[in-house]
Amino acid sequence: MTMTPSLDRPIGERYFGLRLDTLIRLRWLAISGQTLAIVVVHWVLGFTLPIGACLSVVALSGWLNLALRLRNPGARRLSDVEAAWLLAYDILQLAALLFLTGGLSNPFAFLFLAPVLISATALSPRTTILLGVLAATCAALVGLWQMPLPWVDGGALGGAPLLPPVYLSAIWCALAIAIAFIGVHAWRVAEETRELSEALAATELVLAREQHLSALDGLAAAAAHELGTPLGTITVVAKELARSLPPDSPMSDDISLLGEQAERCRAILRTLTSLGGGDAPFDRMPVSHILEDVVAPHRNFGIAIEVTMPARGGAEPIIARNPGLLYGLGNIVENAVDFANGRVDIVANWTESDMTVTVTDDGPGFPPELIDSIGAPYVTSRGRHRWRREAEEEGEENSEGRREGLGLGVFIAKTLLERSGAELSFLNRASPAHGASVSVRWPRRAIDISGEGPAGGRGEG
Repeated sequence: MTMTPSLDRPIGERYFGLRLDTLIRLRWLAISGQTLAIVVVHWVLGFTLPIGACLSVVALSGWLNLALRLRNPGARRLSDVEAAWLLAYDILQLAALLFLTGGLSNPFAFLFLAPVLISATALSPRTTILLGVLAATCAALVGLWQMPLPWVDGGALGGAPLLPPVYLSAIWCALAIAIAFIGVHAWRVAEETRELSEALAATELVLAREQHLSALDGLAAAAAHELGTPLGTITVVAKELARSLPPDSPMSDDISLLGEQAERCRAILRTLTSLGGGDAPFDRMPVSHILEDVVAPHRNFGIAIEVTMPARGGAEPIIARNPGLLYGLGNIVENAVDFANGRVDIVANWTESDMTVTVTDDGPGFPPELIDSIGAPYVTSRGRHRWRREAEEEGEENSEGRREGLGLGVFIAKTLLERSGAELSFLNRASPAHGASVSVRWPRRAIDISGEGPAGGRGEG
């Protein structure tokens, strides 16, 4: 079973951590690169390096990798703290190598970015900030104190150049800015990917639950079909026994009761079968019945809900009653009821080419700054946490009177409805009216399964 982090945890606590095998492989790559650089610079290019000290620092990383591999399975996931310590060691090891090879004047100083970038994509923001501070501090230290860069005296370079302190300071500033900017960018991209993955997982979970409920219809039809024959047999046998027994037999009443109950069961099964009109009860319905099913759970909350159908709409579309469609429309209606002051209007309309369902309320409407991004997962996570906190403090559902808290639920509804071929639009009602309006439009050929096609003519709202 695939585990997913809790969607109720605040951002910063929904992290699995890095796999140990990933860090070990990355460190082997770093060790190989460092060893190759040292060998090429010292023996191929002829620069003088403290070769023993440099190779010792690299060898220490190799021994650490071997110890980690022997003591832990590669599939183990590290906690945030464990991964932070290992990445902190990588920063300190790089700082030691740069101290031996010229500090910030060494062009490999920008490798300080690597551990921070790894943390930004997989660990919490707090850990990434701490590692960024450590990397910037180490860069500053090796900029102030370092062994000289091993230039070739009297060679093509004309001796060892002296880099001015202002230039070294500029390198440190560029490195610190790169750590901050790239770290934040990588974290934001990774966080959006995590949010989308979690939202899709939640969507699949909701759809699976709705499918389980929908499957009850099929089970009822199967029960009606399978139980019809044995109940018919029981009824026949009961009648035969009743005729064969003398009128004064003590079992007459029991046989009569058995026949009555068997007939009652057959009547119930006939009712189940007739309700569906097919192989499964309620597997296809007119759009008006679908909307009544969606609205029914929300009618007892003190909000007037009005469902309006076209006055002259021709043949009414017949829709497959599937869990995704019911959940998606139900979520939109639920949000409208939650934020309405007193009334929600649901208007259905269809033409020869499409069918539209529009849900409007008389509440505060959508926050203008969020209209363009409604339907993205966790689009209002900050507003949602603030809204919940204020509601707890003031004992109100929404102390600011704004339509906040729309995020994962709308994303799930939008995803499920789009799977059925729908297009959704979110907007605020034009002044002087107030409130939100959500329009769901399907191509008629994608939603109408009546078999009559759109020939019923053009509907009018």
